[in-house]
Amino acid sequence: QFLMANKLDTAMWISRLFTVYCSALFVLPLLGLHEAASFYQRALLANALTSALRLHQRLPHFQLSRAFLAQALLEDSCHYLLYSLIFVNSYPVTMSIFPVLLFSLLHAATYTMKVLDARSSNSLPFLRSLLEKLNANQQNILKFIACNEIFLMPATVFMLFSGQGSLLQPFIYYRFLTLRYSSRRNPYCRTLFTELRIVVEHLIMKPSCPVFVRRLCLSSISFISRLAPTVA
Repeated sequence: QFLMANKLDTAMWISRLFTVYCSALFVLPLLGLHEAASFYQRALLANALTSALRLHQRLPHFQLSRAFLAQALLEDSCHYLLYSLIFVNSYPVTMSIFPVLLFSLLHAATYTMKVLDARSSNSLPFLRSLLEKLNANQQNILKFIACNEIFLMPATVFMLFSGQGSLLQPFIYYRFLTLRYSSRRNPYCRTLFTELRIVVEHLIMKPSCPVFVRRLCLSSISFISRLAPTVA
């Protein structure tokens, strides 16, 4: 009754569980490397479906207008719909599947707990314990996802020069990264950029750091800072 009363949430729960399943079979290619590549695409397509359903839930009345598009781009679900479309037809990159896998795992765990509560307050204690441990580490997981989002930017550039990526991919991914940086719901990308900057500045200001390395890092920090969007 709980599942039928929340059909859209249930559909997203199922698609997230399928995303976790496909992502796991890509990361751990138990069925062979050829099959792993197909699971990579399936995971991203399932994530695109979840993101589209979530975006529909957040903005139910579609309008073909600039205002609606601007509002949609503020939603995290729109960001990850774009993310899935960026990588779904690209060369499989393990690094790119982790945000999809971990976000799906976190959201699926939250809804699974609701399903267990609807069934009985004491049902499946072992599973409840695992879900509670996962939720307890949510902040660390979100920081890890943000790290992946940031370091995928240079990875897309490397893929371009190695012949495994398209010319447009780094530019589209840069747009995705600016959306994540400006996210209202998830500040971890901004936080990680700040923390990485502090760490790098601390290291390069040590007397043992060569001058040319210090200058290179400072100019890189300045360049990246100019690229960062303004956050309201």
